[in-house]
Amino acid sequence: MPPRSKARAYKGFDWGSLDRTGQADAFDAIGDRYDEAFPHKEGQIASGAWLAEQLAPGSRVLDLGSGTGLPTARQLSEAGHRVIGIDLSPGMVKLAQENVPDGDFRRMDIAEFERYDLGPFDGAAAFFSLLMLPRAEIPYALRMLHQQLREGAPMAMSMVEADVDDFSLPFLGNTIRVSGYLRDELRQLVRDAGFEIAGEDAYAYAPASTDVPPEIQIFLQCRRRP
Repeated sequence: MPPRSKARAYKGFDWGSLDRTGQADAFDAIGDRYDEAFPHKEGQIASGAWLAEQLAPGSRVLDLGSGTGLPTARQLSEAGHRVIGIDLSPGMVKLAQENVPDGDFRRMDIAEFERYDLGPFDGAAAFFSLLMLPRAEIPYALRMLHQQLREGAPMAMSMVEADVDDFSLPFLGNTIRVSGYLRDELRQLVRDAGFEIAGEDAYAYAPASTDVPPEIQIFLQCRRRP
């Protein structure tokens, strides 16, 4: 956990409410079965392509919640960008480094990020990472992203559309906690954090695994406002 004096975007956050119990353990146990359960990622690939195309060659890009590195970190790396990925799960960090050898992947909590002064970044991806946080934390995490990006930088993100907060969900033989918003509320949250929304896509998605329920995935293509 970062010292309060270093937690600029997280100023005012109740650190006593920060609880990641079981989250990393679940993804360590899931490992590369995650990609087997979610084999079709058209929305993420399209949004990642938009992000890659907005960037100058060799741009530094943050992949927040990089998972196995597939498809986003590999996609950005193959487009010639320098990827710095962070994830709470040591197992996912190991898989990402194996899948994307040119990337730089680190085991790190979102709330720790500002402590390490890795920015500024030319762009960022946050695909299905913010939904792992309780709702009370998500506005702080979005403001942290805003502060880590250069003015005008692109940011691509996704959430599952659902009116839930820190909801326990069976997931590939494990239990994780997730949060979500209905899309109007999500748009407003992103704008309030200092981003303009340049594009939006929605996909109905049925995972290959029968224990993961169908979902509506919302993808936003954004730019950092001053």
